[in-house]
Amino acid sequence: MNDARDHGGALDAAVARWGGKRGDWIDLSTGINPVPYPVGDLPPDVWTALPDKGATDRLIAAARAFWQVPDDRAILAAPGASALIAQLPGCLPSGPGAQRVQIRPDTYNEHAAAFRASGWTVTHDPAPVRVVVHPNNPTGKFCSDHASPGTLILDESFCDTHPDRSQVQSGRPDTTILKSLGKFWGLAGLRVGFAIGDAGLIGRLATRLGPWAVSGPGLEIANRALSDHVWAAATRQRLQDDAARLDALMRTAGAESARSGPGAMDDCPLFRLYCLDDAENWHREFARHRILTRTFPYNPRWLRLGLPAPHHWPRLEAACGTVGGAMATPSARHRPAAKR
Repeated sequence: MNDARDHGGALDAAVARWGGKRGDWIDLSTGINPVPYPVGDLPPDVWTALPDKGATDRLIAAARAFWQVPDDRAILAAPGASALIAQLPGCLPSGPGAQRVQIRPDTYNEHAAAFRASGWTVTHDPAPVRVVVHPNNPTGKFCSDHASPGTLILDESFCDTHPDRSQVQSGRPDTTILKSLGKFWGLAGLRVGFAIGDAGLIGRLATRLGPWAVSGPGLEIANRALSDHVWAAATRQRLQDDAARLDALMRTAGAESARSGPGAMDDCPLFRLYCLDDAENWHREFARHRILTRTFPYNPRWLRLGLPAPHHWPRLEAACGTVGGAMATPSARHRPAAKR
């Protein structure tokens, strides 16, 4: 049985709950870059031929150069980081006492689900295996403690906004690092992710994924994206500027960042987390304007917003003005969001 887990991007569910059409909505419930990498035209044969070794080798070389992966670390391209997350528990040691994994409760929930599905015990206490999302999703905070003993799985799906924070070059032999093209590059639909780590573990992952794990178009587009360092540098600056703009906008509406102060902009700029007394009501008020935000079942005070596309800023600014005013009115806390 595939139990449903809470994720952003559930636009169909928002339409069913609050009305309108998909095209009416601005989806800010994810942390996907709203200005994606421009993929350009593709050669016809990437659609018709099976992906060959040369295309895979070129992508791995581009990944090694972009992330400055040490020569003794292996790299595997996969159909999205989620596919790697699902397969990793079955590739790790399973001897006596080893099937315990430490995962914090306020993080990306697919990690705990994958380990539980493989029979592991998920705990918040120290364990032989530790999973860290770096920066964390949804808090956006980068982890500063990577020195705990044992096996470390480091999910850096959002880390390309701050390449200096990456642990790819840490030299820890018992660390596996996950990367994604879905967030920073805005190519979530491409379904391309990477695992970087020990050759033995990477080999076991490759065996589980089977041949042609990444499509021909995926190999070509990912190679272009990872080879374009100029685009990456410009994008990092734009994301920082837009995150600061979003924080300022939400501040005028009466919502402070969950981590304000001088260090706040060191957090992941692809999304911003706000701590509110009534996050669900803010979520509902934004829905009245056909703007989808993200709440979290394990913390009713958290509201997360991704960045809007450039042409959506005026709508978001107008909505923030009315949402902030509505939330200052006690009756707004009990007003349903009407369908139309």
